[in-house]
Amino acid sequence: MSNLRVLTAGESHGRGLIGILEGMPAGLQINREKINEQLSRRQKGYGRGERMKIETDQIDILSGIRFGFTLGTPIALFIENKDWNNWKNRMDIWSGKDDSPLSIPRPGHADLAGAVKYDHKDLRNVLERASARETAMRVAFGSIVYQLLEVFGIWIGSHVIQIHQICNSNTFQKLGEKSNPETADQIKKLHQLAERSNLRCSDGSVEKKMKEIIQHAQKEGDTIGGVFEVAALHVPVGLGSYAVWDRRLDACIAGGLMSIPAIKAVEIGLGIENASRFGSEVHDPIVPAENRIPKRSSNRAGGIEGGVSNGEPIIVRATMKPIPTLTKPLPSVDLNTNQSVSAHKERSDVCAVPAASVVGEAMMAIVLARSFCEKYGGDSLDQMKRHFHADRQAIRE
Repeated sequence: MSNLRVLTAGESHGRGLIGILEGMPAGLQINREKINEQLSRRQKGYGRGERMKIETDQIDILSGIRFGFTLGTPIALFIENKDWNNWKNRMDIWSGKDDSPLSIPRPGHADLAGAVKYDHKDLRNVLERASARETAMRVAFGSIVYQLLEVFGIWIGSHVIQIHQICNSNTFQKLGEKSNPETADQIKKLHQLAERSNLRCSDGSVEKKMKEIIQHAQKEGDTIGGVFEVAALHVPVGLGSYAVWDRRLDACIAGGLMSIPAIKAVEIGLGIENASRFGSEVHDPIVPAENRIPKRSSNRAGGIEGGVSNGEPIIVRATMKPIPTLTKPLPSVDLNTNQSVSAHKERSDVCAVPAASVVGEAMMAIVLARSFCEKYGGDSLDQMKRHFHADRQAIRE
C-alpha cells in the first residue's frame, strides 16, 4: 500500500485549517504560488456567498519543506480563517460563550445525524466541521501532489457541464467516445475555456442561461446544484489494482470525489449510460499501434478497466446536490422543544458547483498520486524517476 496519507483538521469559523501530508518523496521543488493560485480558484464562482469576500486564502507551510524542496518528512500546512476575528467568543478553544446555540437542524445537512452520533446538544459542533470550508486544505494538498504528477507528464483539468437543468453539450466524455491523437488537446481546450468563465463553463451561451437560473434560485431563496467533469491525461498504464478491491483505481477515485460535501453521484466514462447500451456499444475495441503497445479506438471506459488505468484519458463526472442552507428554509424540528419550526439559516452559497470542480481536481490528484507512489515509490524524487523510466522502458520492449 502507498504511504501517501492526508489528514486535515479545523472548524469553519475556528482559527484556521490544519493539514498534514505524509509520504511525499524528497527532492521535489514546490512552487508556493501554484498552491495559492489553486486556493484562489476554489474561492471563485458565480453564486458564491459572502464568506468568499472575507477569506483570501494563502498557504502557510510549517514543516517538511526547506529552501523550496520537500524533505521526505511530513508536510504541515496552515490556512488562516480571517472570519475567526468575528467568531472568537463563540469558537474559542478554552473559554467563551455562545448566546445562541443551535437546536434546529437543516434538511439535507449533517446537522441532525451528526448530533445524534456524537451526542451534541449544540448543532454548531457538527456544522463547523461538516462545512465545505474544510476542502480548502484539500485543494492545497492537491496542488502539492499535482506538482509531483506534473514531473511525470500527468495533467488534470475540469469544467462545469450542468447547472440545474441547463446543460453544456461539450463534454470530456463526449470527446472520449472516439479516441484520437487530438483528444487530449481538445480536453485541454475545454478546460482553458472554462478557466475564463466564472461558472467554469466552456460555452458562453450556455453560461448565460446557467447564470439566469442561479439568479432565479437566489430570488426565490433557494439553492441549486449541477454536474462537473474532471479529466486526467497521460496517466501511465497500471495504476490501481484488479486484485484487491480497496486499491481499484475507479473505486478510489469515486470515493475521493464522493467525499466532497454535497456530491451525490460519481460516473466514470459512460457511467450510467452503460445501462442503456449493448456491450458492443460500450466496450472499447483494441487496435495495434506503431509502438507495438495496443491502443483503443474509443474511450467509453473513461481510462480505467478492471480497476486499473489503461493509458487513455481518465474521465470522471460528479453530481452535486443543491446546498442545504436555504434563505427560505424547509420545515424542521427544534430539538429542545420537539416543535415544528423552519430550519436554521446559516450564511452560505446559492451555487458552489464551480468551486466543487476545483476540489474535484484536487481529489483526482491526491488519488492518482497515492496510486502513483504505490507503483513507482521511492524515498526521493530521483529514485521515483528511475523506477518510472525503467517501467516505461520495459513496456516498450
